[in-house]
Amino acid sequence: MPSETFRASAVSATLVTGAAGFAGSHLLELLATQPGRLVAWRRAPATPVPSWIDALDARVEWHEVDLLDKRAVERGLSAVRPDVVYHCAGAAHVGRAWQSTEPTFATNVRGTHYLIEGLRACGCTAARVLIPSSSLVYAAADVPLTEDCPLLPSSPYALSKLAQELIGVENTGGPSVLVARAFNHIGPRQDPFFAAAGFARRVADIEAGRWKPEMQVGNLEARRDLTDVRDTVRAYRAIVERGRPGRAYNVCSGRAVAIREVLELLLARARLPISIVPDPARYRPNDQPLVVGDPTRIRTELGWTAEIPFERTLDDLLAYWRGQAAQG
Repeated sequence: MPSETFRASAVSATLVTGAAGFAGSHLLELLATQPGRLVAWRRAPATPVPSWIDALDARVEWHEVDLLDKRAVERGLSAVRPDVVYHCAGAAHVGRAWQSTEPTFATNVRGTHYLIEGLRACGCTAARVLIPSSSLVYAAADVPLTEDCPLLPSSPYALSKLAQELIGVENTGGPSVLVARAFNHIGPRQDPFFAAAGFARRVADIEAGRWKPEMQVGNLEARRDLTDVRDTVRAYRAIVERGRPGRAYNVCSGRAVAIREVLELLLARARLPISIVPDPARYRPNDQPLVVGDPTRIRTELGWTAEIPFERTLDDLLAYWRGQAAQG
């Protein structure tokens, strides 16, 4: 289907895999404002049910589907017959992938293969499928990365994301696959194993009296391109609606922020003084000193740009974890 003729209002069924995850949850909230059937896949329901799921309950159809079960994927796709798929399911943690390489590849690569093949099997070859890839597919560089920069993954996670891209884009006979190379995105509901969310949770727990007022940290000198997750999912929608199949789009702000600055800004918002304690065990193998993207393509071709101020992102992130701490 040519991208210029695609309109979200014409979509009869949209599927979001990994819908209970970080980006998936914010994407559901965005898509729930649009007409059409909205189906969300997850592995199992959360207990207790998060408040954001309760708020969307009447708008979203939840299905439990294991992406590594080929027959379950085919049955699920046949039941939905989606026009659009946002494939947000996947292993997302770079550090964990060094210790769990096989599950990372199984989820990101084989799960994507089953999804693409399942769409073809049920005749949904005109569907548009968004694969959220990663900035880490690029070779390390000391300049802003464009979509034409060399691809050279340096971690199991990054390699799995490049393989995921290729499985999608190189499929024969449809569906149409679009690629979003997302740089670091942060915000409420992010797994605290990621730096900003981990810092915010620890601040909230210290304020609640659960930890002594100190923070153990790894490498704070790395600089990353950080975008609010709510801006990131707007980019995903823009790519589906106006992007060209097979063409990668960087989803990034175009500015690099040192992890130390993120921590200092969160500590400045803390309700009591908190000291910083270096912990060498928290350093990652092959941690790149700089990862920053060039958003020119997505801005000029699709009209997307990051809009949410960084300070608001941090305020909302800390407010989320304070809320979690208050719940015990």
